[in-house]
Amino acid sequence: QVQLVESGGGLVQAGGSLRLSCAATGSIFSTDAMGWYRQAPGNQRELVAIITSGGTNYADSVKGRFTISRDNAKNTVYLQMNSLKPEDTAVYYCYGGIRPRVGPKYDYWGQGTQVTVSS
Repeated sequence: QVQLVESGGGLVQAGGSLRLSCAATGSIFSTDAMGWYRQAPGNQRELVAIITSGGTNYADSVKGRFTISRDNAKNTVYLQMNSLKPEDTAVYYCYGGIRPRVGPKYDYWGQGTQVTVSS
C-alpha cells in the first residue's frame, strides 16, 4: 500500500518561511512526477509546483519565492516557501505519480497540510 505522508505546515507571519515535506512510503517500484497542489476555501485545487526528471514547473504566483526539490533515494519531495503572503494560505496537498511493485502506475495524494499566513 503506497501512501504519501506530509509534514511541515503551520502558522507563519507574512514574509516568513515554511518547508513542507512529503515522503512516499510502501511498496514502490518507481516514482515519476511529484509535486504540490493547494486549495483555499471556495477555490479549486491548483498546481503550486511539480518536479520530474525533466525539470520543474511553478505557478506564476509562487515563482521566485517557492522552490521544489526531491530526494529520489528517499522518495521524498520538498517545498521551500519563502516570502510568504496571506494569499498563500491554503491546504497544501502532495502529489505523486507512482508505480507500485504490484499493479499499474497511479496518482497518489497526501492527506493535506494547512498553511496559514497572517498579515
